[in-house]
Amino acid sequence: MRRGRSFAGEEVAVPDACIRVSDLRKSFGDVTAVDGISFSVREGELFGFLGPNGAGKTTTINMLTGLARPDSGSLMVGGVDCTKNPKAAQHLIGVVPDESNLYPELSGYDNLCFCGGLYGMRSKERRKRASELLALFGLEEAGGRKFRTYSKGMKRRLTIAAGIMHRPAVLFLDEPTSGIDVQSARGIRTMLSELHCAGTTVFLTTHYIEEAERMCERVAFIVKGAIVRNDTVANLLRPVQGKEVMILSLMNGRFPDPEELAPVFPEYAFGFTADGALRVESGEPVSVGRLVRFLEERGAEVGEARRKRLSLEDVFVDVTGIGADAMRGTGGRR
Repeated sequence: MRRGRSFAGEEVAVPDACIRVSDLRKSFGDVTAVDGISFSVREGELFGFLGPNGAGKTTTINMLTGLARPDSGSLMVGGVDCTKNPKAAQHLIGVVPDESNLYPELSGYDNLCFCGGLYGMRSKERRKRASELLALFGLEEAGGRKFRTYSKGMKRRLTIAAGIMHRPAVLFLDEPTSGIDVQSARGIRTMLSELHCAGTTVFLTTHYIEEAERMCERVAFIVKGAIVRNDTVANLLRPVQGKEVMILSLMNGRFPDPEELAPVFPEYAFGFTADGALRVESGEPVSVGRLVRFLEERGAEVGEARRKRLSLEDVFVDVTGIGADAMRGTGGRR
């Protein structure tokens, strides 16, 4: 058990399984957004929910945070059964939606104070907490400015600050770094890591595979409303550890068919990338010189040969059959 705080500032017990979902389903007309998913998140864990746009990530987080009612199944958050009463655990959770829900005409400081008031914080406490968070998130100088004047990165930081205004035991974030600059995204990842280290349970949805690999202890892959894999990042990466991948691109001509290459190089596995480059995979270092000579003798002019570190992206593509480009694309957010 870990101790969290309620909106009134009282300590509450948060069990080891902070989030428990069983056979959760949600449809919109003829479209099944979430199709019988089950999973749990341990207290103090940074859990990643990974999938392309339209996979069911936002619908799932909306059900977990009380913004949508499931068609069937059960869910518990912070030890509270939210199946029949979606808002039963509101005092335990913080929510950072994919798009900001703060007021554009209010200042950053006033937005935070307003959010604190919604959670029953006393005036003196919320003023103090708002000032602390503005300093923590590097927004102290901008605290008196209207929210609409903030940059995208600043808006995202203030939205996260609003989500933790009442010191929630469980924090839900929907695509926290989507659409912002690299520096702001890096700062937000650092802040989330610090919150996690301080004991907050973090549920993170993202379609950025490298972000999930860098931050999360465990991830679930969701595709077309169904969870296809749920494991620690370390376990997911184990099958690709020790493998070497070389990517060869052409200046002209074409590569031989992989079936022509396999008998000559039986120790390698050959394939092609989405942009037509030759992909060579091996459990030992690839002999680039020998391979390039063989290709050039058959009329292929190799323009570049580069090694590629296998990552969670490769595991995701292998498990789901969905390419990384599809993950980065835009589309519906159900």
